[in-house]
This record gives sequence, structure tokens and C-alpha cells, in this order.
Amino acid sequence: MVDAESLKLIIQERLQTDEVYVEDLSGGCGQAIAVIIVSSQFQGKNKLARSRLVNSLLKEEIAAIHAFQQKTFTPEEWVTQRANYNV
Repeated sequence: MVDAESLKLIIQERLQTDEVYVEDLSGGCGQAIAVIIVSSQFQGKNKLARSRLVNSLLKEEIAAIHAFQQKTFTPEEWVTQRANYNV
């Protein structure tokens, strides 16, 4: 089982994030997770490439989760998009 806090630490380490937000949508059992990841590693990558990068780096963790939602932004994109999210 993956909890929100451990997943946040893993994402921070593997993606060298500027910011990361992890929400357990399942009420604490860790089976439905939504993440917002802000990283300069997404620079020049489209949504599909970003998703593939995240999925490859979190392959084992995602396999233990029933539902995994991800939103990915570069730091520049996050400046304008942050207001659209309740973080």
C-alpha cells in the first residue's frame, strides 16, 4: 500500500520537483490518488510524454493503486495555472 505522504516523497526525489501535491481520494486507504507535479523536467514535453515519464518513474507505486490521476506542469505553466487548483 502507498500512502499520500510516502508517494509525495518518492515523486519529489525521482522527478526533482519544484512542487508536488498528493491527495488521497479514497478516504485514506490509498487506492485512489490524485497528484499535481510541477517540475522543470517537463519542459519541452507534451502531455503524453509527461505522463509516460511519470508512469515510468512510478511504475511500482502506480501498480499498487487502483486509480491514479496526474496533472503535470512546468514551473512557468504553474504560475498561470495554480489559481485553477485548490492547493
